[in-house]
Amino acid sequence: MSVPDLNLLVTLDVLLSEGNVTRAANRLHLSPSAMSRALARLRETTGDPLLVRAGRGLVPTPRAIELRAHVSRLVQETLSVLRPAAAPDLQKTVRTFTLRTSEGFAENFGPDLIERISAQAPGVRLRFVQKLDKDSTHLRDGIVDLETGVVASVMGPEVRAQSLFRDRFVGVVRAGHFLSQGKITSKKYASAKHMGIARQGLEMGPIDEAMRALGLERTIATIVGGFSTAVALARASDLVATVPERHTGNLRAGMHTFTLPFATPEFTVSLLWHPRFQADPAHQWLRNLVVETCALRP
Repeated sequence: MSVPDLNLLVTLDVLLSEGNVTRAANRLHLSPSAMSRALARLRETTGDPLLVRAGRGLVPTPRAIELRAHVSRLVQETLSVLRPAAAPDLQKTVRTFTLRTSEGFAENFGPDLIERISAQAPGVRLRFVQKLDKDSTHLRDGIVDLETGVVASVMGPEVRAQSLFRDRFVGVVRAGHFLSQGKITSKKYASAKHMGIARQGLEMGPIDEAMRALGLERTIATIVGGFSTAVALARASDLVATVPERHTGNLRAGMHTFTLPFATPEFTVSLLWHPRFQADPAHQWLRNLVVETCALRP
């Protein structure tokens, strides 16, 4: 059986509403002859004359009267489906969003983000999961709503990204550490005991590359799994943590932070998501909120 032309539903709705071919044609911006042809097709499809002559006008058949309300409802529902999604009522929205981030990002920006979400959408809950690699599978599979990180070639080409902020590495030690006193030179920095970050792998990172260019090498006494652990150990020991500045602002409170005595490249931290969520109004709202939160926090 052939599939009927569903565009005829709109024509039928207008015809049954107007009860007049000319007025229906004007509403649909068609010529009277085109509307007459459409009516003929409707009669053939439904097997009913629908509108019949009564004096100088047309009157609906019983079948047309039966269809009128149903057709109108179908057309309105179809138009609703095809319209862009409406802005969500944030006060009534109940939803859990999963953010895959480094622990430093969650601890430094998370409190402000949660506070802003609670004020605007009390039914929205955030679920933070730790980001241990740059694989975009979690985004592609819809397990994760958003990620933060440095855009890498290993990410899927379809992943969308928006810059959040620029960051750089800084050194941090406990109050009273010998690096907290006097000028820090490259040799003085290299003479201390340092922590490596396992999530970056055991190969040389930008810090080691910069030092090697100066003919220096730092001693890695301990390897940890993330920035917050590195800062916590530095606070309670003589170890030096070299961490991203903006990722660790809250964590370094009360400690001595210093600019590295050699040049290292800055990097851009971005917000990442899959195109499946691009047009989702609630997702758009959350993305904007993350961008605003990062912009307001130094």
